[in-house]
Parts: sequence; C-alpha cells; structure tokens
Amino acid sequence: MNAFTSKTNSRFDPSQRQDKTKTLVIANSNIRQPDSFSPVERKMAVRLGVKRLFDIVASLSALIVLAPFFLAIALFIKLDDGGPVFFRQIRWGLNGRKIMVFKFRSMRAEDCDPSGVKQTVKGDSRMTGIGALLRRTNIDELPQLFNVLMGEMSLVGPRCHAINMRAAGRLYEELVPDYHQRHIMRPGITGLAQTRGWRGPTARPLQARARIACDIYYVRNFSLLLDLKILLKTLVIELRGGTGF
Repeated sequence: MNAFTSKTNSRFDPSQRQDKTKTLVIANSNIRQPDSFSPVERKMAVRLGVKRLFDIVASLSALIVLAPFFLAIALFIKLDDGGPVFFRQIRWGLNGRKIMVFKFRSMRAEDCDPSGVKQTVKGDSRMTGIGALLRRTNIDELPQLFNVLMGEMSLVGPRCHAINMRAAGRLYEELVPDYHQRHIMRPGITGLAQTRGWRGPTARPLQARARIACDIYYVRNFSLLLDLKILLKTLVIELRGGTGF
C-alpha cells in the first residue's frame, strides 16, 4: 500500500489508521482495555511492554552513568555565553499528544527557535562555540533520555518532530497526508530513517517523503529485533563520526 495516497489533510485523524497498526494503538492506549485480547494483540502488547521496560532500564542507567558528563557539559554551556543549559521545544508525541522535549542548548539563547520553523543547517551562524561541538557529536540529544524515562519517548522510534516543522516550506502533514501515522508509536531518540541517512534539513519534498516512509514502515513492522538492529547501526554510525552538523 502506498503510504501517501490518503486524501485526508487533517493534522491528526486516528480514523485513517491501517488495520495492522490498530494493535499498537490498543497496547499504547490509556483507555480501559477489554477483558480479553486476540493472540496477535497479546503478542504485540508483550513486545511493547518489553520495549518500555528496556527503555526504562537503559535510560535510567545511562542518566546515572552520564551524570558527571552532563554536569561538565552544563558548565561549559554556562561558561560559553551564560545562557540556559537546556533548550525546550514542544513536539509531537505518542498518538499526536504534544510533549516538551529537552536538548542541550547549542545556539545563542536569543536565536533559538522553539517553533521549529527555522531548521538548523550546516554551518548555522546561530551556533555557540560549544554548541557546534555538541551538535556535530549529537551529544545535544542526550537530555532526551529524561523524556524516555518519563515515558514520553523511546530509545528507538520515529524521530520527534517540532509541531511547526516544515519540509520544502510546507507543514509535514500537508506534504505527506499519512504523516500522523508515525505517531502511533512513541517518538525515538534514533530511528530507522536516521540509520538510512535521512536526517537534516528537508529542502525538497522527496527528502521529506522518504523520511516519513521510513517512519511508517517502522510503525507497521515494529519488532524488538528491528529495534536492536537500529540501535546497533546507530552506534556504528556514531563511532564512525556520526551524522551531526
């Protein structure tokens, strides 16, 4: 099925979800569940439960181990320009809810764009001295471990987009009608699209559609093995120099 054939132009229309993803919605829902599930639903619920347990253990362990590193980064950011340590931005979360996402601030405080309209580009003049290093190494993403621990994000999933994020000058949901299908699962710190090279500014419609196609593929084909492959590939990419800029 073509992921981009829907004529719906709503910012979030749950009625358009595919049958195969309904299990994910049930397993992630806070609504009271029925007394019994089909074998497929039970299997998916178990997978999502294991995924969430791994997220909790991994994020908590990482935050404890990295605590001294976080303090050192916070000190460097403060010494650089005296501004706030964290950058906060409202982004799309599970089932289209809005969440507050944390990052280490990499730009001058007065030039930060919480709306997400102005995307970061290579050699962006808004960068601070320490910020350029943080982005190049993707260290600026590490505070999202707090979001993972709180259950707002996952280690692996479709990358978390700002509410007003644009591609080729248009809102993603206008450019890709099935865009919100990617929000059936928690957004991730890393994801399938990023391991396939679809990261950074999206100046052309093709780039945006390819990225969302990867996200929707992940949602429809989610498995713990796929998560493990994405995590390992992300680690290899970062060890080879990463994709930050």
